[in-house]
Formats: sequence, C-alpha cells, structure tokens
Amino acid sequence: MKTTPRQRLVERSRIRPTSAEQRLARAVANHGEPTLEFAELLPYDAYVHASTLHSLQQTLSRDPGEMSFLMVSQIMELYFGLTCFELREARERLRTDDVRGALAPLRRAGLHLEGLNAAWRGLRWMTPADFNKFRNLLGEGSGFQSAMYRHLEFLLGLKSESLVRPFRRQPQVHAELVEALRAPSLWDEVTALLARLGRDIPAELLDRDFAAEVEPCPEVTSAWVEIYADAGPDNHLRLLGEALTEIADRFDDWRHQHLKAVRRTMGAKVGTGGSAGAAWLRRSMDREVFPELWAARTEM
Repeated sequence: MKTTPRQRLVERSRIRPTSAEQRLARAVANHGEPTLEFAELLPYDAYVHASTLHSLQQTLSRDPGEMSFLMVSQIMELYFGLTCFELREARERLRTDDVRGALAPLRRAGLHLEGLNAAWRGLRWMTPADFNKFRNLLGEGSGFQSAMYRHLEFLLGLKSESLVRPFRRQPQVHAELVEALRAPSLWDEVTALLARLGRDIPAELLDRDFAAEVEPCPEVTSAWVEIYADAGPDNHLRLLGEALTEIADRFDDWRHQHLKAVRRTMGAKVGTGGSAGAAWLRRSMDREVFPELWAARTEM
C-alpha cells in the first residue's frame, strides 16, 4: 500500500539526528551492544522503507521461480532510477560548465550500471520450461513498458517519440516522459559545452528539436579527436570523455545481456509486449549511445 505524503512526513520525523557524542554515549550505555528498544517506528525502516519494499513482491503464480523474475525486474527498475538520478546531476553540472563536478556523478552512474548488469545473474537459471510456467499470466506485460528505462534512454540521447505513446493513460508518467523527450539529453549538454569552450560545433546542432533523433556529427567527432590529443592530467574534457565512454559501454552490456536472457528463456518467440522479441532487441542495439565518442576512436 502506497504511503501518503503526510505519512512519509511522519515517518521522517521519527528519524532523530544524532551527534558523534550522542552515539558514543549510547554505545557506552549499551556496553557496546546494539540498541534493542525503540519508542516509535524503527529508524532504519523509517529511512529505507524496507517493510514497504518487501511487500511489493506479489506474484501471479505459485511457481517459486517467478519470485526471482519479479524481484530482479524490480531491482533493475531501482537501478534505472538511480542511474537517471546521477545522469541528471551530471547534466546540471555541465550546464554550468562544471566539468570537474560532473565527473563524480558520471563515475557513480557507471558503477550503478555495473550493479544493474550483475542483476542478470539472478536469472541465469531460467530455461524456457521455467519461464513458461508463468509467462502466460503476464499477459501483455513487458519490460518494454518500463517508463524509467525510457527516461534512461532519453537521457543518453536515444530519443523516440513513439515510445512515449504506451503511457498516455498514466497522465503524470506520460507528462514526465514528454518533458524528458523534449529536453536536451546528457549528450546534447556535452555538445553544447564543447561549443561554449570554443570547439567548432554547427549552430543547427545546438538549436534544434531535441525530441528528434539526430545523426552523428563529424564536427563533434573532430572535437573529441582534438580533446584526446591532449593527454595532460588537467584535461578534464578527456576525463569526461572516458567517464561517458564507460557509461555507454556498460549500457551496451546491459542491452546485450537482455538479448542473451531473452534467447535463453524464449529463443526467437515473439515478446509478451507484441514485439518480435530477440529480433527487435537486436535492431534496437544498433542505436548507439554517444556515437561521436566511438567514431573519434577510429580517427585518433
């Protein structure tokens, strides 16, 4: 059951800030043992909402394997959201030309994507026979319908207006996706930053409809070739390029592992969401994240 804003405010009020001195006094009073008595809600649960999280696994079948499928999907949703959070923070930093400040959230995002990829291991046991025990109960439910994954794609510059359509009957979700679609992606902000720093970037690339897909730009590729030619320790743009490359690489890993998981559990069957399944995933992988960064490596 979802908590209301008032309930969340009450729960937050039960988290009592403490100082180092107070923690030391409590440890002395407890003789080094953990505190076992609390007058109100456990502070850990008030902060993490663990009891709420563990109430969200509502399977559709009695098959025990479905719990893995459901929970791994939920874990991935959390990682999608966490990665988006970091990429938005990096984007804000870049808008103010704070390249150095953008590196920390980008590096964290790369690590979160590693965690996202590791989640696939929890489903390696699943064979077609295992999946078929509950697959039909999913109806038309599909990971294709993940709004947070679309946010992640849009932030990475993989824009597609048609992919917002499934969310029209969820007004708030739809509005947020439309806003994300129309906003400059992280890569758009990187390109704008290069222009402000004197790189030769075409004006039409900077002033355009950000909801539309854009072809790789040779001038952006050339700018990155020049940036990488300076191997000095103070070249923060080069560090930015490497942090972005890591994110693109880890995101490609996730897409590849998704394809492998689909092939392992359902072969070439059509997807539950109406797509061609593995064939559709292969085509979607052709859309490259940060393409000029990869093209620059050919010209270096």
